[in-house]
Amino acid sequence: MADDTPLGRTLVEETRRRARLKKVQLEKPAATRVFTISNQKGGVGKTSTSVNLAVALARQGQNVLVIDNDPQGNASTALGVEHNSEVDSTYDVLIDEMPIADVVKTSVEAENLWVVPATIDLAGAEIELVSMVAREHRLRRALEAYARQREADGLERLDYVFIDCPPSLGLLTLNAFVAATEVLIPIQCEYYALEGLSQLLKNIEMIQKHLNPELTVSTILLTMYDGRTNLASQVAEEVRTHFPAEVLETVIPRSVRISEAPSYQQSVINYDPSSTGALSYLEAAAEIAQRAAR
Repeated sequence: MADDTPLGRTLVEETRRRARLKKVQLEKPAATRVFTISNQKGGVGKTSTSVNLAVALARQGQNVLVIDNDPQGNASTALGVEHNSEVDSTYDVLIDEMPIADVVKTSVEAENLWVVPATIDLAGAEIELVSMVAREHRLRRALEAYARQREADGLERLDYVFIDCPPSLGLLTLNAFVAATEVLIPIQCEYYALEGLSQLLKNIEMIQKHLNPELTVSTILLTMYDGRTNLASQVAEEVRTHFPAEVLETVIPRSVRISEAPSYQQSVINYDPSSTGALSYLEAAAEIAQRAAR
């Protein structure tokens, strides 16, 4: 196909991107990087980002854990992990202090990708946590205990942990912020992209001050980008202007394949490896790995 047509140019550019990506060798981080993926605005691609970044990094030889901290359990579904009401889950970790080692499951997507599934029971955890001692620190303590358990069992250290949060700023999300060292914020390239972001950043600032001084907003990922519209370009430019150091160069396109993949209990990287969406998440994962955590 001639490369002087829009489709031809797109195919040529994607071929170049794939060729560059094949040359990338990701080094393991110096210490486990724990990301909370959060945005109080729903439908911005939090779960898709959690799942696909995790799979992309695991495929590159990194040891990755996904903690599904959303009662909907969509990350568990997309990673092919059972999460019916009979399954031990994040709820048991937070409420009953069950060790993560007793809850974690291996994802079908990669042998070095593990998942702490979420069940519908997690919906009641917000209320149950209110009266509990050290309610904000329960997930952090569980993660620290799991790291010690892996070491005692002679297992390799985790390289990345991704905590997928519900679209709210309740105690589930607060536990995720306290457990993490980095925040990754997906921002949809739509009209109200920055709506609510200032409140989220204020909450993160309060958490830094009172609960977790190690927490940083290290990464912002532009999602659902449609290069055919001026609006998407304007939103991307505005976000980059406000957060020049945090925004990844890679953008995630609006893609039917990304939306379809979870219904087949797969990541888009496994569902359609040749798609633009899969390529973009692979690039985003490589970019995150190559960036030093600030």
